[in-house]
Amino acid sequence: MQVRSPRWLPRTAQARRRAVQAVMAAAVLALAPATWMHTAAAGKLRTTADVPAGDVAVVFGAGLWKGRPTPYLAHRLDTAAELYRTGKVKVLLVTGDNSRTEYDEPGAMRAYLAARGVPDDKVVSDYAGFDTWDSCVRARKVFGVDRAVLVTQDFHVKRAVALCERAGVASYGVGVAEPHDATWYYGTTREVFAAGKAALDAALRPDPRFLGPEEAGVTEALASPSAPRGPEGRAPRP
Repeated sequence: MQVRSPRWLPRTAQARRRAVQAVMAAAVLALAPATWMHTAAAGKLRTTADVPAGDVAVVFGAGLWKGRPTPYLAHRLDTAAELYRTGKVKVLLVTGDNSRTEYDEPGAMRAYLAARGVPDDKVVSDYAGFDTWDSCVRARKVFGVDRAVLVTQDFHVKRAVALCERAGVASYGVGVAEPHDATWYYGTTREVFAAGKAALDAALRPDPRFLGPEEAGVTEALASPSAPRGPEGRAPRP
């Protein structure tokens, strides 16, 4: 009994060979952005303990829930506060979405840090960090940051480093580890697709959705006197 191949399969050996080549080429193209990210971030990932000291840490937004940072964003902010308390960085640049009045991601980030002892004059807000590329470009072009420690989750940190490096910000990334729950798997899967956009952003280098004029916030924060610290590295509360 003769078994027929499904109609959707190529009928000739040459056609089948071309189909396999096309599939392999598509796989290579799909993996190329992720490979670029891994290469760009190689040697740039650190922990809070071994990251080189610098002036500025950039903390990327990760959403709000009822006006307060989501758990993942809170973990980023806790890490950034630790970097400040231990003297690894002097200023925190919090970057997120404030595209509508009722949603102020940088404002919530700033309040969270203040409640954990980070002086308000050592936190600078970027209200137009709508995505990773926009945050990196604005850090360089608007706030004048040319070196930074980037704080985000471990599944996002390679993309953040790769894009900030491309935007002109020499970067080290501190990735916040999380339990491998549903949110972590979602974020990890999302990175596969986000890698393609990141590669396009790096190649085309588009302007952010909103660039705006230069701001002196980071320069002024670096120039302001540092508050005295308590025995655990915290600035004393007023």
